[in-house]
Amino acid sequence: MDSLSFKKTLFLFCLIPVFASAQYTDVINSNRPGRAVSAFAVGRNVVQLEMGLLYEQQDDASLNSDSNIFGSDIALRYGLLFETLELVYEGSFISQNITFVDLGTSERRTDFSRNRLGLKFLVFDPFKDPEKNKPNLYSWRANNVFQLKNLIPAVSVYAGATFTLGENPFYPGDGTVTPRVGVATQSRLSPRFVLISNVAYDRIGTDFPQWSYAMSVTHSFRDPKWSVFLEGQGFSGDRYSDILLRTGVAYLISPNFQADFHLGSGFKNDPSRIFTVLGFSYRLDFHKDKLVPISSQKSGQNGKIKKSTAKKSRKKKKRKKDKLDF
Repeated sequence: MDSLSFKKTLFLFCLIPVFASAQYTDVINSNRPGRAVSAFAVGRNVVQLEMGLLYEQQDDASLNSDSNIFGSDIALRYGLLFETLELVYEGSFISQNITFVDLGTSERRTDFSRNRLGLKFLVFDPFKDPEKNKPNLYSWRANNVFQLKNLIPAVSVYAGATFTLGENPFYPGDGTVTPRVGVATQSRLSPRFVLISNVAYDRIGTDFPQWSYAMSVTHSFRDPKWSVFLEGQGFSGDRYSDILLRTGVAYLISPNFQADFHLGSGFKNDPSRIFTVLGFSYRLDFHKDKLVPISSQKSGQNGKIKKSTAKKSRKKKKRKKDKLDF
């Protein structure tokens, strides 16, 4: 390598994008299917839509009523300012037809069952240091089996608000705007298994605050376009408490488009719940990697430049010159 080539190589090395704290991936990173939320953001300047159409059969033994629910779920995610920050809106708009068997009457309730806006910020990423997460080039087993360090999760925090607009029949008496906070974790158990957990405290300051939690395991197949998941979600509050179980599949149609289907049920009789959801996720990718000069990077982010590199280059140049002189 001559002096000019070496300088060009060194210059390009110094402008390598810093991926250590990046959330962006070449393939869409969706929270669907299910309701558990990833710890990672979509990436700066990425706009992502996640939507589902749902049907639910709900029977309440205590009221001797049964109902059919049709509706849609929607999430809009935007990578704001930098890689670890995400602005997210989540909404569920449903129409519930209820029949009260004892009274012989029926009614329809239509409104948002979920309507919130917030910010999610990644506070810890165990995969941030590329030196500690290099693949083992000598052992397939070391790269594919479970290791205790895989349990160390990425952690993000959430702060936002739930909005109850007008006379919402599902949340009578709640304030228009109530705070919501939460924590999301994500562990890569192996190259094909991912574990996600969430804890949130919602409708803070109302007469009916609510705790919720979720845990989800996702497995990708040999064909990575296909994946399956199993998820448990729980609610604890004076207005509503239950445990829901979901399972389903997702298929990657293109790097920016994913389709999914899942079904689930609850464990209570007041009400009992059985539901199915068909959905998709699509992103508009405006992400551009930011080139950071090496003088502004932390030590070791893009590997180490060995002291011998320049010395070897000078020796090769000298040998080449000696042969020409000979």
